[in-house]
Amino acid sequence: MVKKAVHHPQRDTSFVTGAYSDAVVVNGLVFVSGQASVDFKTSKFVLGTIEEETTRTLENIKAILEAAGASLQDVVKCTVHLSDIREFDRYNKIYATYFPGIKPTRTTVQSVLAEGLKVEIDCIALLPDQQ
Repeated sequence: MVKKAVHHPQRDTSFVTGAYSDAVVVNGLVFVSGQASVDFKTSKFVLGTIEEETTRTLENIKAILEAAGASLQDVVKCTVHLSDIREFDRYNKIYATYFPGIKPTRTTVQSVLAEGLKVEIDCIALLPDQQ
């Protein structure tokens, strides 16, 4: 098995944020680690409304997928953590705009998130040349 690490294109790779990769590609699948509302230029969380944080989070995932050679349309599974499940409808409106057509399968749960974050999302995508 050959694994390839993928990083957000704006990440300063000299700054270690944890013992994980932004994504790993193996056997034509892209496994994206839990992403949040992070400014990768500064490695700082950017807190805001659930809509703002969902948008930034999905834009981060989009950039990581593109760096791996995939897109949001290649996503087959998402796991979503919301700090307040009562914000689900507001989060879901933004989420749905990123996945037109056939939506990925999804699990959404309420979780305690670090640093006051409202949302964290991880996903699995299939590289286009594997489809």
